[in-house]
Amino acid sequence: MTDRPTTDEAPDARAPAAPPAAITAVDVTLAHGTNVVLAGASLTIGLGTHTSVIGPNGSGKSTFLRAVAGLLPVRAGRLDVPAARRRGGVAVVFQSPAVDTSLPVTVREVVSMGRYPHRGPIRPLTAADRRIVADACERMEVGDLVRHPLDALSGGQRQRVMVAQALAQEADLLLLDEPATALDLPSQALVDAAIAAEVEAGRTVVSSTHDLADAGRADVVVLLAGRIVAVGPPEVALADGPLREAYGERMVTLDGGAVLLDDPHHGH
Repeated sequence: MTDRPTTDEAPDARAPAAPPAAITAVDVTLAHGTNVVLAGASLTIGLGTHTSVIGPNGSGKSTFLRAVAGLLPVRAGRLDVPAARRRGGVAVVFQSPAVDTSLPVTVREVVSMGRYPHRGPIRPLTAADRRIVADACERMEVGDLVRHPLDALSGGQRQRVMVAQALAQEADLLLLDEPATALDLPSQALVDAAIAAEVEAGRTVVSSTHDLADAGRADVVVLLAGRIVAVGPPEVALADGPLREAYGERMVTLDGGAVLLDDPHHGH
C-alpha cells in the first residue's frame, strides 16, 4: 500500500464561478463625434434584474442604452451583451417613437412589429403570435385602441403602444429610455407593473430615469455623471454623498430631508 502525499490545501479548491451577466462593461468610453459622453465605465448587470440608470442631463444615460442596444459603437473598452447575439434578444423603447407617426399604421400593426424578429415582416403571424400581441396590448391597456391609427393617439398613448411592442418581442433584455416621460400616473403604474412582470419571468430590464422615486424601485441603480459615480442598491447609490457628487449645485435638500434634483430631464 502506498501512502498518499498530504497537503494543507484542499485537493480541488476553486473560487466560485461568477454569476452570469446580462451586460458587462469594462473601461468603456462612449462618444458622439469628438464629444466624450461617458468615460471609463466598468460594471456588471446581472440576469433577471431591474437596473435603473440615473444622472443629470448629459450624463450619458441614453448614450449608454444606445450602446447596449448596438446602435452606438464603443469608442474604447469592451461592452458584452449576450442577448444581442440572439435575433430579437434585445428590445428597446426610446423617448421618441421608433415608428413614424405619419405612417398609416394601426396600433395592432405597430405592436405586431414586436414579433418581426421571430417571424420576419413578411411571414404571417401565427395564432401564438397574435395571442402574444393581444396580451401585450392588454398589459398596457391599449387593447381598445388596436384599430386606431397611430397618428390619432396622444403622446402618452403612443408611448404605451411602444412599450407594448417591446413586450410583444419577448426579448431577454428590455431597454427603456425614460419610459414614464409624458405618462400620467395610471400609465406609469402600468409600466412599473410590466417591468416587475418581466423580471419575474427571468428577463433583464434596464431603464433610464430622471426621477429618484423611479430609481428607488429598481434592484440596482447606476448613477452617472459622464462617468460612473456609484453602482449598487438604491440605498447605496442614491445616498447623499453620491448624489451630491453627480448633481453638485443642482441637488437641493428640502426641509424634512426630501431631495430635489433641479435638472432638465432630457438629453443624453
